[in-house]
Amino acid sequence: MHESNFDPKILDKIHQLQEKFKSSGQDMLSYLEGLLYADYLTYWEYINLDVLLSLQQPKTSFKDEKIFIIYHQITELYFKLIISEMEQIAEKEEMTEEFFQQRLERILMYFDHLISSFAMMWKGMEREQFLKFRMSLLPSSGFQSAQYREIELMAADAFNLVALEYRKEHDYHSPSDDLFQHLYWQKGAIELATGEKTLTLKNFELKYGKKLIETIENYRRKNMWQKFLSVTAPSDKLIELMKQFDLKANVFWPLAHYKSAVRYLQRDPVDIAATGGTNWQKYLPPRFQKVIFFPELWTAEEMDNWGKGWVVKKIFGEDLSAD
Repeated sequence: MHESNFDPKILDKIHQLQEKFKSSGQDMLSYLEGLLYADYLTYWEYINLDVLLSLQQPKTSFKDEKIFIIYHQITELYFKLIISEMEQIAEKEEMTEEFFQQRLERILMYFDHLISSFAMMWKGMEREQFLKFRMSLLPSSGFQSAQYREIELMAADAFNLVALEYRKEHDYHSPSDDLFQHLYWQKGAIELATGEKTLTLKNFELKYGKKLIETIENYRRKNMWQKFLSVTAPSDKLIELMKQFDLKANVFWPLAHYKSAVRYLQRDPVDIAATGGTNWQKYLPPRFQKVIFFPELWTAEEMDNWGKGWVVKKIFGEDLSAD
């Protein structure tokens, strides 16, 4: 068939493909022949649906355990989306406010979904079932989400994530391994009676400790705060988006966890330990940790009031003074 009989748009694409393959030393005809014999792509193959639906493997016969598994898998996928946006910001050479803002708005959207979706945990399971099947999960814990730790370390200068009592002893130049050993969440998995690390924490550090220390070092100069500083004359809107990110990650998200913990783990006159032995009563409430990604954007009064009861009332419409 002569070229004149081809749709000009098709011809144009063929010429573009020819240039593409030629520049990389590839034979376009071989690729076209492969396309000729290839099967059509299906939805279920593209997203690996059968594999995805086979990944829910409860450890007990309690029906609500499947809800627990699926919810945490969904959460990890949202974390992956957030990390993808943060990676784009980190790798951008010539930062513009428009680029930064677009990615930050996506991050906030994902956090909004995460925060609202936590109702699946405190509304979607029977308390009696949870308190039984949770015992088969030991010593695992949502505390062991390495992706969320990555999000924190990709967001802020790591010295702002150090436990409150050690924070003044660290700064931008502190060694990465020292910063890692003093991160605020380390205290969340310490046995109260002995002061020793729980098996939950030991297992987590064994699998992810090296990677997280490398993340601290790799993002020292390209975390969200450092990239924000590279934006020339950031607008009030961008500053507000950064503050919203700080609040959603460090107040609203842990308080969503806290509400669920109160629902399932609080029983008068004692509090039930979380899976993995994590100290949820001290670890989850924001006012105890005062983790703030971007303290330079907040007033002293705002930081003093970080995560106090008014925040709980504002978000949940109820008074959880125990936070």
